[in-house]
Amino acid sequence: MVAKKWLIGLVFLLALIGLGSNVIQQPGALFKQLLIWAVIICCIYLIYRLWSGKRPSHQNKRAFLKAARRSKKRIKNRQATASTQINALKKPIRKKSQAKLTVIEGKKGKKKNRAIY
Repeated sequence: MVAKKWLIGLVFLLALIGLGSNVIQQPGALFKQLLIWAVIICCIYLIYRLWSGKRPSHQNKRAFLKAARRSKKRIKNRQATASTQINALKKPIRKKSQAKLTVIEGKKGKKKNRAIY
């Protein structure tokens, strides 16, 4: 494991030495080489994007994402209108009475004679 670290460090050191000597001796050639590599990488990326964009699964995925965004907006609108309606329908909160009532056990089975009243 330690030998791998030394080997990787040595490769990086040699690369830095080579890059430094190239910058000192031929700075224009280094810039030209970097520009060529950037153009090649951009061309490969554009070809990949064009090739992957024509697949139908990509279009289906776009349609799905668009539908998901629309449904999120719809749900958001429903929640906003529902919360305003709920607030409008709520009754004002009343204070609870402070009286503590207790049940007195008595003759629950006996029916009252309502004709007396």
